[in-house]
Amino acid sequence: MNNFNKELMQILAQGLDVNEFFRRQLEIAVNDLLKSELTVFLDYEKWEYKGYGSGNSRNGFYHRNLKTKFGSINLQIPRDRAGEFKQQTIKAYARNTDNLENMIITLYKKGITTREIAELLEKIYGNHYSPATISNISKVMESEIEAYHNRKIKKDFVVLYCDATYLPVRRDSVSKEALHVIIGIDPNGNKEVLDYSLFPEESANNYKEMLKELKSRGLENVLLFVSDGLVGLKDALTDVFPKSKHQTCWTHLMRNIENRVRAKDKPEVANDAKLIYRSEDIETAEKRLAEFLRKWSKKYPKLRKMLEGKDNLFTFMLFPKAIRRSLYTNNICENFNKDAKRKLKQKVQFPNEESLDKAIYVLVSKYNNKFSDRTHIGFGLVKYELNMMIEQISDSTDTIKSTI
Repeated sequence: MNNFNKELMQILAQGLDVNEFFRRQLEIAVNDLLKSELTVFLDYEKWEYKGYGSGNSRNGFYHRNLKTKFGSINLQIPRDRAGEFKQQTIKAYARNTDNLENMIITLYKKGITTREIAELLEKIYGNHYSPATISNISKVMESEIEAYHNRKIKKDFVVLYCDATYLPVRRDSVSKEALHVIIGIDPNGNKEVLDYSLFPEESANNYKEMLKELKSRGLENVLLFVSDGLVGLKDALTDVFPKSKHQTCWTHLMRNIENRVRAKDKPEVANDAKLIYRSEDIETAEKRLAEFLRKWSKKYPKLRKMLEGKDNLFTFMLFPKAIRRSLYTNNICENFNKDAKRKLKQKVQFPNEESLDKAIYVLVSKYNNKFSDRTHIGFGLVKYELNMMIEQISDSTDTIKSTI
């Protein structure tokens, strides 16, 4: 049960005003819907580059009050500069609505199951709403998810992060399955969850399948992939994008290094290992790696096997210094997965894959909206250099195509 559900249950248990609770949630939902409607009308997200020179843009909003069965809600009706936008969410000049559907969709997006929603509505209204009825009303969300999984992808990305986390889902019986997530940063420094997909187990072929799908939807150039050391993953990623480079995650490497040494040696081993990837350049890093292996591999032979002869330990050093801190580790994707797991941990299990898909989609939408107009640290300083690097691999790819 998530925080929204807990808060609602507390209100019901304490006999507080349920209408006010739903009034606030309905106000948020309708205002979000109005913003989305303007975005669809303009055909570009707020601050998106394609909006510049489009001939029309956002122009603030005006306030309106709308009476609902939960009380009056304050709406912010968006405007466009050309005065052509006519919102359809609230019928023109309507002052009253009895839109139960909006509330149900809002609840559904919060991750509450259809059965839980049906039970809550029955407590509030005394009428019975079957889970099937609730599910039919909430199907509008399915079209949003389908549009997300089929949307056009930007063609250029500096880096793609790949990682998976395990979540419980029911298929006859309950078992944890691997949610694969791919997050990218484009040359403008904007982060985006490009896609996510559920598979029984994490595997390199699953990421390969996802990348092929992204490629079919417009993805053309990727400078760098960052991932952990999953068997076969490096080759799977670069098979789809042969001009791309790969960086193994140093955070995962550090964990593996520390797991292979005794507790009394861990602090010193960790400090020596950190000096390697904190080097100023590849030449210095390779020297420090050799020193590290001379010092520790006799006592811990597995360290040599883990680190020696790898060609993807220092790939991030080929990039401008301003963004290296974001490229030597898979923390961006790993942090998203941890956050998703934390927010969904109240869910003992998902009754089916569709339920999990909807819950993850809500988190992904919030993440993408949050970072769509933010420049990731350092990227704004090296935009020109990154675009030149992308242009180079793009030109080489075009040359290969022309000779086929």
